[in-house]
Amino acid sequence: MLGLLLIYFIGEKFYKLAASFDKSKWGYTLLGIAAYYVGTFVFAVLLWIVLDLWGVTLNEGMDSTALSIVVVPFGLLSCYGLYRFLKKHWEKNSVEDPGVLDDMEF
Repeated sequence: MLGLLLIYFIGEKFYKLAASFDKSKWGYTLLGIAAYYVGTFVFAVLLWIVLDLWGVTLNEGMDSTALSIVVVPFGLLSCYGLYRFLKKHWEKNSVEDPGVLDDMEF
């Protein structure tokens, strides 16, 4: 249940960001959610590789709750990084309205 709330709030932030820059709202919402899952997956794989190199074996019957709790911050960090990147990129590339020059008639 908490995972659904987390996905909702991630999607909401990306939806509002895309709407403020007139971009595809649902496309970037799904991109934000995908960034969360990719971040958690990549960190879980890296953690598994590091533990394997240290000689720690993970058995099949092990409860995955601890791993799920450990990887959540890294998923959120990947979402935050993508959010900041998109916001800076869109702010830099947004065209400002020159204002007065367009309103003048000759």
